[in-house]
Parts: sequence; C-alpha cells; structure tokens
Amino acid sequence: MINSNRPMPPLEGAEHRWVTVRGARLHIAESGSGEPVVLLHGFPQHWYAWRALVPLLAGGHRLICVDLRGFGWSEQTERGYDTDGLGDDILALLDELGLDRVTLVGHNWGAGVGFRLCQRAPDRFRAFLALNMAHPWTRHRDVLPNLWRMWFTAFIEYPVLGRLVLRHWPAFTRYLLRRAVADPTAWREADLTEFAGAAQASAHAGQAMFWQYVVRDIPAGFRGTHRRRRLTVPTLVLGGEHDPVIPPALLRGGDPHADDLTVRVVPGAGHHLHEERPELVAEALRKLIARTG
Repeated sequence: MINSNRPMPPLEGAEHRWVTVRGARLHIAESGSGEPVVLLHGFPQHWYAWRALVPLLAGGHRLICVDLRGFGWSEQTERGYDTDGLGDDILALLDELGLDRVTLVGHNWGAGVGFRLCQRAPDRFRAFLALNMAHPWTRHRDVLPNLWRMWFTAFIEYPVLGRLVLRHWPAFTRYLLRRAVADPTAWREADLTEFAGAAQASAHAGQAMFWQYVVRDIPAGFRGTHRRRRLTVPTLVLGGEHDPVIPPALLRGGDPHADDLTVRVVPGAGHHLHEERPELVAEALRKLIARTG
C-alpha cells in the first residue's frame, strides 16, 4: 500500500521519484548536485524532516532524502521493518541509483539503521553523521538508569495497540514531538500537523518497526551480536544536552570499538538537532565531508 492519499509538503527544488527495491516502492526526494549524501529520517518523521537542512547544503551536495519502507510516501508492506531489513533496502537503493559510495546522515531510528549499515557494508559509506542516537557500544551501567526514558514505546510497540494509538491518537504523536525538543517553539504548528498525520498514515510501519526492535535487536544486544562488529567508517555523533530520549550518558564508551568516532554534545539542544540547530548540523556535515575527502 502506498501512502499516496496525503498531499506532498512542498520544498523548493526537491524532485520526487519512486524506486522499487526488495519488493517495496521507496520514495526519495532529491535536491542539489555534487557529493551524494543519503539522509535517513527518524520516527515519526519522513523525508520532510530535512526541510531546514536542504537549503543549507544543496548548493554543493546531492541530497537524497529517503522515506524508509512504510513511512512518508514509501510503500507499506506486511514485513521488512527490522533494522537489518531497513538497511538492506538502503543498500539496494544505492545499487538502483548507481551509487558506489555515499556520505550517510541519520536521525533517531534512521541513525540506528545507519550504524548497522556502516558496520555491515563500510565500503559503501565515506562518512556517517548520526544525530540523537546511541552507538551500539553503550555501557550497561549507563543504559539501566535511563531505561525509564523509553516509557512511551509501550504505547507503540505492541501489535494492535500500537497501530490503534498511532492511527487514532495523533495528540500523542504531537506530544512526543513537543517534549523531545529543548525549546517547543522549534516546531511550527503546520509541521506538527504534518508529522502527526504521517504517523497516522504509517501506523502499521511505525508499530512494526518498534516491535521488531523488541524481538530482534534487544535479544541481539544481550548476546553482544552487534557489539562485536567494529566501526571503520569515520563517524560523528551529535547529541543534545537536554535530549529526553538519548541523553549524553548514552553516547559514551564507543571509542575502543571504532577507528574514527567523534561524539559531540550540543548545549541547550534536545532530540531533534536537525530541527533545532540546522545550521550547526549543516556545518558539522561540511567539515566531516571535507575531513574525510
């Protein structure tokens, strides 16, 4: 099923197209030219999450804003929402676009997919900018005191219940977005309406993604499956000082497992750095690309 019944929000210069990969039609919005940069949104957003970043970077970069499977205007399939599956979609998309190597940017869930991709296929990624997401080597002594921050997932992850909440309780999505930023004025009312509506339309995908994390990624975390994979792609992690979901404590401990990992905490910011500090994110990406050139 394609989420095509909702009007596409406008963004000057963006060109939209659909690419079929692994049994699903993925929507991408492209802007600019130059160094290819693939941007993966988080929950509950879609390609439009990058609207403030695109004008800052399109002059020298080819920006490919992807709607993950089931989100935005990409096809909702019955299955395929586990982290590895979403990563496989991106690798197949790169093949379809004829891109051997790109710079990767991810926020939230998109950054989680990004870490997995950089571990599994490091030759495909020149550099990785992760926003508001913990790396795979967070220390248990840092995780346990912060588990309470994930309380909201109980309303989303369970089959049936999660879909009902996302589809019929848009106020819950709006609340999550408002509480996630350090300054609620970072959101325009129209943007909250857009992303709350998107969560309603993508209710199946949203619930399935959270549930797959529970049944696959959490057990893999206890087994240490992904902790054994080294990160060789040059990576910059940006976190918010006041992030209520991924606090700075969860960004520690990755250095021994990576060749080139930098963690930076942005003062006064929350969980949506691309919304709250787009100029800072754009400058950080420029410097990362220049350094890894």
